[in-house]
Amino acid sequence: MATISDQFQARLQWFGNQGMLSGRTYVLVSGSQQIDATITRIKYLLNQKLEKPLATTSLEKGQEGVCNISLAAPLEFEAYAIDPELGAFNLLDSKNGELLARGFIDHGLRRADNIHWQKLEINKQLRAEAKSQKPCVIWLTGLSGSGKSTIANQIEKQLFATGKHSYLLDGDNIRHGLNRDLGFTDADRVENIRRVAETARLMLDAGLIVITSFISPFRAERAMARSLFEPGEFIEIFVDTPIEECEKRDPKGLYKKARAGEIKNFTGFDSPYESPGNPELRIDTLDQDASESATVVMNYLAIGAGATPIQG
Repeated sequence: MATISDQFQARLQWFGNQGMLSGRTYVLVSGSQQIDATITRIKYLLNQKLEKPLATTSLEKGQEGVCNISLAAPLEFEAYAIDPELGAFNLLDSKNGELLARGFIDHGLRRADNIHWQKLEINKQLRAEAKSQKPCVIWLTGLSGSGKSTIANQIEKQLFATGKHSYLLDGDNIRHGLNRDLGFTDADRVENIRRVAETARLMLDAGLIVITSFISPFRAERAMARSLFEPGEFIEIFVDTPIEECEKRDPKGLYKKARAGEIKNFTGFDSPYESPGNPELRIDTLDQDASESATVVMNYLAIGAGATPIQG
């Protein structure tokens, strides 16, 4: 009898030119079903030349490994060893549909059978009504030194002045606690944003206006974050400051260290930044200061005296 579950262990053969990253969302195709899938853990790399499997954090082109996979919805499957048709699947790039991997299911994860959604009587709508506001996530993205944190702080000050209930999630502050175990490799950056997005979702469910200030360099993770929210709840704001200006400002001395080779995986140097294609708002910090930028955001939200919505 086939299993129906949203979590399983599988063996993956990776074909993609870019390495597979734990925490990134892909599209799983099994028969006629297409489901968003996330690699929650890369357990080990399979290598026929060695007697023992190797620990790894990513799979590169031509490599094979064993992973735990979580799905956005339950899937009917069987172990590949029992039923090759129900036990095999493809992983596609969520952006362009490129075939990235072929997968072979080993077994379902028992943890999935022991976890169920608990129905709660007080919901997001009631919490928001109690605060007399519409909750949303204001997602500021841009290079280091672009002005994200300063603008985020001004947004929260203006929200507070109008009596709104908000919370600011700042990239550096989060890394002192929740994400203190993460570095700055691509895999760690993906996990950093996954945790922040899930935290923001919980805060939005509490009826808050959530402001996040993170470089969040990859479009795939920003798209993943957006997918957690209902239409209109996620507001992506591109703080579009040229890298030359960011390096000139260099408020934390990071660009100087990167130039000296003291920092590896620094966004804009040896780690890419993928600019938003269609953000709700684009802010040019060369033309306006942080307070003016925050007012643009407040106008977009239609919060404050005489404010009217504007288009991004």
